[in-house]
Amino acid sequence: MAYYLRVMKMISWLISFIGTNILLFILHIQNTSSFPKPLSSREEAEYLKKFQSGDKNARAVLIERNLRLVSHIVKKYYAKVDCPEDLISIGTVGLIKAIDSFDSDKGIRLATYASRCIENAILTQMLQKRRGAMLVISRIPRLCLFTY
Repeated sequence: MAYYLRVMKMISWLISFIGTNILLFILHIQNTSSFPKPLSSREEAEYLKKFQSGDKNARAVLIERNLRLVSHIVKKYYAKVDCPEDLISIGTVGLIKAIDSFDSDKGIRLATYASRCIENAILTQMLQKRRGAMLVISRIPRLCLFTY
């Protein structure tokens, strides 16, 4: 029974892996972008000023136009996790935090600052999952292999 479950899990993982890679390959071949084009420096400065004055639509535009950056950064960590959709979600949360805490007076572009925040969010989540797995493994009682 355990062998059957292990085989089914491997088959499920293989189908998921192949399906995801085929989808990425098809999207690459089509050469169409599902993300909107990034903002120019002038547009970015304009939307940042609007956002700092309280415009929520400007915040939405900044998030939407920088989703391509999240996708680009997630590619680095794609093979290291079981569920890449989680990485995109976590990266988007990092992007939102970056936009909310960005200070344009420092003389740095939003994309540079956001890339650090996105990577930080992803790495933090990966570390927390790893620690959680280590805690679960350490709590499993050791089985005695020799029974009398």
